[in-house]
Amino acid sequence: MRIGELAAVTGATTKTLRFYEDSGLLHPEGRTTSGYRQYGADAVARLDFIRRGRAAGLTLAQIREVLDVRDQGRAPCRHVEDLLATRLRALDAQLADLQELRATVAQLHDAARGGDPDTCGAEQVCRYL
Repeated sequence: MRIGELAAVTGATTKTLRFYEDSGLLHPEGRTTSGYRQYGADAVARLDFIRRGRAAGLTLAQIREVLDVRDQGRAPCRHVEDLLATRLRALDAQLADLQELRATVAQLHDAARGGDPDTCGAEQVCRYL
């Protein structure tokens, strides 16, 4: 199938497909005599994997690593497990940071809720921040 057909089947744009090709994530099987890119059915599965990898928060570089392992004829399961473990640790750290930020904002909100605007001095922009 040509790039436009692949885009229609997968819901991607042709610009995205060209970017993925330039990034080494997607490889056309060849070109037609008139120069159009041609893709096989495996391109659909590859794009689905890229979409799922992005949804899991993997970078395009990480996704390329996994695809490179698969392209070498090896199962990338262990590598994917390592990437997902790293991603989970990063998410846990982000959640902890967000909980801490939430607690800080809640304290500031509570202080501001009981404040009297008439008691704010002109030398301060706002005493609650």
